[in-house]
Amino acid sequence: MKNLKFLLITLASGVALISCKDEKQTNAEKEVVAYEMYVDSLNNVALSDLKTNWDSIENDHERRKIAAEVALQDLENREELEGKILVSSDKYELYKANYLAQQPKAATKSIVRTALFGSEDIGDDMAFTWVNKNNILRVYDNFTSTVEKNKESYSREDWDEIKLYYEALDTRKNTVENEGLSGSDNMKIASIKFKFAPLLKANRMGSKAEENSEAKE
Repeated sequence: MKNLKFLLITLASGVALISCKDEKQTNAEKEVVAYEMYVDSLNNVALSDLKTNWDSIENDHERRKIAAEVALQDLENREELEGKILVSSDKYELYKANYLAQQPKAATKSIVRTALFGSEDIGDDMAFTWVNKNNILRVYDNFTSTVEKNKESYSREDWDEIKLYYEALDTRKNTVENEGLSGSDNMKIASIKFKFAPLLKANRMGSKAEENSEAKE
């Protein structure tokens, strides 16, 4: 009887474990498909129509990509799903690059830029060629912590500049991922970006609202 009870308990535990794995796999596949569909849907939006919608597109993309990446964390066999995320990420970065190419490029080195990147010269094309797999985590950490520290002092123009640099840094990250960025650093960057995205959005929108209010007065 004791052996029978032990066998039943063991079988129940095994079924629960399999069920848990199946649930994680299903959820991961669902998040990856949602990310793929979102990126593919952007092809139906003309680049000329993006100016007023770009903020929401950036935020939605970031949220969906991070959700897909996080869903894969506990999976043993995740290479195929990781490959799908990478393909969609490449599609998005190309789409984004085409959009940014139509935007005015910064021509001068501002105080904000110096604080975010120190003595490093990011170049007027903001290609960030000096950012690599060994220093990109530090660059993201310094960038976001500097913005957090000084967020109360930034003007609307500063926030627009910060957003432009952040987008360019994200574009560089896509290249660095293909150059051997470690999974550990990639997840740490994803965590940093997950926390930073709402801060950037809220403060930039708040600065814009304040500017409009002052203009009315």
